[in-house]
Amino acid sequence: MAQNTSFIRWAGGKSWLVPFVRELVSGLQYNNYHEPFMGGASVFFALDEPGKSYLSDMNEELINTFIAVRDNPQRVIQYLSQYSNDEDSYYSIRGSEPRGKYQKAARFLYLNAFSYNGLYRVNKQGKYNVPYGHRSNISIDYDRILCVSEKLKNVVLYNQDFLAAKANIHSGDLVFLDPPYVVPKESPEMFIKYNQTLFSLDDQNRLADFIDWIDEQGAYYILTNAYDETIYNIFHNRGNGRVIIRERSSLIGGKKAYRGKVQEYIFTNIPDRSNLFSFILTNFTSKAGLRRRGSYAFFSW
Repeated sequence: MAQNTSFIRWAGGKSWLVPFVRELVSGLQYNNYHEPFMGGASVFFALDEPGKSYLSDMNEELINTFIAVRDNPQRVIQYLSQYSNDEDSYYSIRGSEPRGKYQKAARFLYLNAFSYNGLYRVNKQGKYNVPYGHRSNISIDYDRILCVSEKLKNVVLYNQDFLAAKANIHSGDLVFLDPPYVVPKESPEMFIKYNQTLFSLDDQNRLADFIDWIDEQGAYYILTNAYDETIYNIFHNRGNGRVIIRERSSLIGGKKAYRGKVQEYIFTNIPDRSNLFSFILTNFTSKAGLRRRGSYAFFSW
């Protein structure tokens, strides 16, 4: 079984969802694997994909790092091992602008490991500006980088918009979709405002059209998204699928951040092939029936 972890920290990563995804695809016969919102690629690393894998993201630095680790992890480690974990070194490396492919990857991995909460954030000039995380007891796992390189050997990596993934998706493939989003605790209007520059409603509607297209090709999709009425209204009757509510702990934020339970939607056209759904809960919504097993809740329509 594949190792259940990415080799980077990534806000919004889906390592918490891996056990459910494994259960969802258990016994599913699929060909190639696609992840158009790659991020840390936790789901990719956790699955034993039977065919070819295609990973992509709009973050150019992220994609370049994965390519460098795939192509020559020893070169990346060579540069990475020269860096020290202290505040002065951190800000010196953060302010540097290396030109080489492997030096850039080493800088990215160093900042990811030792920054505050592993965030990726740039200013208006496109400069990385996350402060030092004071993680003095943390070291980088070089063996993990070597293992990741092996996993990535036959992976195709692209820096592109998610819709460009259409070029490689065919019948019988599996597509995992994890668009960027935040879920403020205020009104639906605040959800729209917070996400306008991150992943707008226009983007969400493009994504809804995309899962319709995936289903029409005869491929499978798993889509994670914000637990918000706006999202439900966009996706609940798209892609010939069903809706699942999943609860997780909030993991991103400082000491004073809200770290309670957060619900998220999962939309998928993978058929129910098990006894996941044990009983029906009534009076949940006028638009769908709700079925639940453990901490998972399922809609059907």
